[in-house]
Amino acid sequence: MPIKSSKTRLDKLLSSLGYCSRSEIKTLLREKRILINDIVATKNDTKVFHEEVKFDNEPLDPPLGMVIVMNKPLGLVCSHDDSEGQLVYSLLPSRWQRRDPKLSTIGRLDKETSGLLLLTDDGQLLHRLTSPRHHVAKIYEATLERPLNANVGEIFASGTLMLNGEKTPCLPAKLTIIDDTHVTLEITEGRYHQVRRMFAAVGNHVVSLHRCTFGELTLRGLEVGAYRLLLAEEIFS
Repeated sequence: MPIKSSKTRLDKLLSSLGYCSRSEIKTLLREKRILINDIVATKNDTKVFHEEVKFDNEPLDPPLGMVIVMNKPLGLVCSHDDSEGQLVYSLLPSRWQRRDPKLSTIGRLDKETSGLLLLTDDGQLLHRLTSPRHHVAKIYEATLERPLNANVGEIFASGTLMLNGEKTPCLPAKLTIIDDTHVTLEITEGRYHQVRRMFAAVGNHVVSLHRCTFGELTLRGLEVGAYRLLLAEEIFS
């Protein structure tokens, strides 16, 4: 949940939200782009509450505790290292990319997987939702290279499937057959490339993969590449 607001220096607040560096704020003050309680701000060291400040006559972005849901396109990377390719963060406003603490993805979708991705600057929430002890259900749509054997659903549901290189079996997962090569899979873990590795373990190959839900969240209304801020009541408690 978003952190309760407390007073902080104006320059520190705006720089932490990515609006400017602490050295740039004096120019913004001269340009009268910052308001405090609808009065033009004049001093960079004024102590303010987040909700008192407007930038270009608009309320500030949310403070620490921002959570974003994105419909991730194929080809983008869930990393802060742009040597790996175009980053998912590049779809966000530039000031969001400068926030401190940084926005990070809650878990990852690999470059060739599309769909529902969550991002946050709340380290506690990130840890809670990626911890093996916090089993949030996630549903993936997969296109497979060839039809599955009849008993694969039972194998996935049994909680006995071992992945190559792992020491413990996967938790039970729910497989739903759409047609011969199209399925959905509901899992409650987030192991590295888990869905692809599960199908590989039963002798198949995932041709395409899309995450359509994360907990109660869906992509309803979000076009590919689009994103939105979650409302307080949508954020996992």
